[in-house]
Amino acid sequence: MNTQNSQYELIIFEIEIMNKIQLDETICALATPAGVGAIGVIRVSGEQSIQIVNTIFKGKNLLEVPTHTLHFGKIMDGADLVDEVLVSVFKGTKSYTGENSIEISCHGSPYIQQRILHILVQTGARLAQPGEFTMRAFLNKKLDLSQAEAVADVIASHSEMSHKTAMNQMRGGFSKEIAGLKERLVNFASLIELELDFSEEDVEFASRPELKDLVQNMVRLIHGLTETFKVGNAIKNGIPTVIAGKPNAGKSTLLNALVKEDRAIVSAIAGTTRDTIEESFIIDGIQFRLIDTAGIREHTSDSIESIGIEKTHEKIRQASIVLYVFDVHETSAAALEQETATMAQMDLVLIPIGNKIDLVHELEIKQKFSGRTDIIYLSSKEQIGMNLLESRLKQVLNKDQIKNDVIISNIRHYQGLLLAGESLQQVLESMAIGRSGELLAFDIRKAIFHLSEIIGEVSTDDLLENIFSKFCIGK
Repeated sequence: MNTQNSQYELIIFEIEIMNKIQLDETICALATPAGVGAIGVIRVSGEQSIQIVNTIFKGKNLLEVPTHTLHFGKIMDGADLVDEVLVSVFKGTKSYTGENSIEISCHGSPYIQQRILHILVQTGARLAQPGEFTMRAFLNKKLDLSQAEAVADVIASHSEMSHKTAMNQMRGGFSKEIAGLKERLVNFASLIELELDFSEEDVEFASRPELKDLVQNMVRLIHGLTETFKVGNAIKNGIPTVIAGKPNAGKSTLLNALVKEDRAIVSAIAGTTRDTIEESFIIDGIQFRLIDTAGIREHTSDSIESIGIEKTHEKIRQASIVLYVFDVHETSAAALEQETATMAQMDLVLIPIGNKIDLVHELEIKQKFSGRTDIIYLSSKEQIGMNLLESRLKQVLNKDQIKNDVIISNIRHYQGLLLAGESLQQVLESMAIGRSGELLAFDIRKAIFHLSEIIGEVSTDDLLENIFSKFCIGK
């Protein structure tokens, strides 16, 4: 166990050295999108940030003003006036990054923005790397790693639900769950390791029945969290929804109707769509990622269409929802059953769409498909029945669960929880066969390690670089 503890201490020591090197420099970057706009915001962070900006700022002495104050003045390049600006001052640990920071609000001219950045670099700052401001917030313990990752998710949120999920994580909802799990394990791990110091006396400080109950409860909690990943990933990236069916069933017309735009080519010629077309739309705060596919038919002499059909089958296998579109006039109940039989066995939501109801009598439809209650009848061309489809799609996700529970949407967190769960299962197996306290403590420490890695209490240079390199520059 001493060797194991030494490994943990070495990892933490290496991270502290890496953190010190990174935090020594003052960084700057454009925080608003590049291009012409009303204003642009340039961020500066680091121990010397206020002093550097004060050197080029003509106005109040920024070194003497209180933190969280706003000041009007001029950015000067020697004797040349570059721009009139507003400067926000954040001192010490009370800033986003946990260190001295400045935000310069200038006019939104790309020339002005780049010139100010150039002057800052000449005065002692350097250009920031992607995500470096948020990395500093993490290194200065303003955020844990899962909260830092949520910052990127908030910026990238494209719907009400993805925004709520990311905000909950950024506020620490997920971190509290992980910290609570870890704290319970640490208490027992300490008692078991204490037993090792008295191994010759055969004493037991950690109650094995209590430990078993704790680990079993934790395994259930972790399983519950990992079960939310499918929903969380769909919220974050959009629910993959494939529109499938035979050629000329009206798939492309349905896509256009849902996105309310002529996104796909519509033609009476069968086989017009030969490749997949992707578009997104939002219903009641939930994003659906629509994928229009090539029409499914068994035989075609067109090699390009054949490739498109194979892509259709691939997209169906990857989908969470399949809207299977069929022509109510030309399709029989038996044919529909045969066409959807394979998809009905897959782990997805299958919604049969009876299209072109404007071309047949309502009584005829009811008689033909009297044995099916899951079909939604509509006319995508005439916009009839579209509200029924939208209502059905809204039922796919339970919004009450999304609002109230912790949802896992990050693949790294999901994998970390799986590893922690495996280690806890190993603890239960070790207890069942009476393994020594040393091996038991090792398995518990592995679970603690995986939980700590999720929130960044244990991390590596490569992991941090991989996470923060995906951020935009300026954040």
